[in-house]
Amino acid sequence: MATRERPLSPHLSVYRWQVQMVTSILHRATGIVLSLGALLVAWALLALAAGPDAWAKAVAFFRSPLGFLVLLGWVWSLAYHLCNGIRHLLQDAGFGYRIESFVRSSWASVIGSLVLTALVFLIAMTQRGGA
Repeated sequence: MATRERPLSPHLSVYRWQVQMVTSILHRATGIVLSLGALLVAWALLALAAGPDAWAKAVAFFRSPLGFLVLLGWVWSLAYHLCNGIRHLLQDAGFGYRIESFVRSSWASVIGSLVLTALVFLIAMTQRGGA
């Protein structure tokens, strides 16, 4: 039986990166980050319930440079997933299917998430001397 050359499935290297592709990938990635961040929330709640010493250790971690970076990434993931989720809900309702509005809403979800993250950290830093 003769073997025929079959086309290979397209790979990421075949496509040109576009904002729509990036927002789709980021939406999935931020969902994973939010799931992992839920473990941090659980740890913080357990530390709060365990008493002042455990809570002090949790606060010390979150105020460290690594903890700040983790919180920044988790808050941005939450903000992005929220903005992009709203965009998806609007598209499910039938709005924003033209390519121009699809690209515009993709950029709006990215920029909106950065603005929301900055607002959250600005408010947190101005409350009682820091986050």
